[in-house]
Amino acid sequence: MTLNRRFLTALATAMSISLIVGALAFQHIGGMPPCKLCYWQRYGHWGAITFGALALVIPNRVLLGLAAVSAAASSAIGAYHTGVERKWWEGPTSCTGADVGSLSTDELFDKIMSAPVIRCDEIPWDMFGLSMANLNVLASAVIALIFVAAIRAKA
Repeated sequence: MTLNRRFLTALATAMSISLIVGALAFQHIGGMPPCKLCYWQRYGHWGAITFGALALVIPNRVLLGLAAVSAAASSAIGAYHTGVERKWWEGPTSCTGADVGSLSTDELFDKIMSAPVIRCDEIPWDMFGLSMANLNVLASAVIALIFVAAIRAKA
C-alpha cells in the first residue's frame, strides 16, 4: 500500500492536534499548568498544524517543509527541556531553581517573590519514567518524519 501525500499530511497534522489537545487537557482538566518550556514546545505544534492544514488546502511541498521544521523544533525544545528536567544543564533562569546560598535574606525574599509558580526543572508527571517533555521529543520527531515522508510521497 502506497501512502499518498494528502493522507500523510492529514495524519501528521492530526497528530499535532492530538498533542495540543492532550496538553490542554493536562492543563485544564488535570490541573497541571505548563511551564515556560512547555509553552515553547506547543508553538512548534501550532506551526505544524497551521502549515499542515494549509498544505491540505494548497498542496505545496514548501508548506510541508515548514510543518516538518515546526514539528522538529518542538522536538528539539523538548530535548532541551528534558535536559533541564534531568539536571543535565541549566534552563532559563526565569523558570528553574538556582543556588541561593550566597544571597542575603532580602535578596532571597525578592527572588522568591518574583519566581514563577511553575518550574521547568521539575517533572510534574511521568509515565514509565518518561516525562511529558520526553514523550514530546519522540512524538514530535515522528510527526516531523511523517511530514518529510509527505514531501517525498506522490501527490
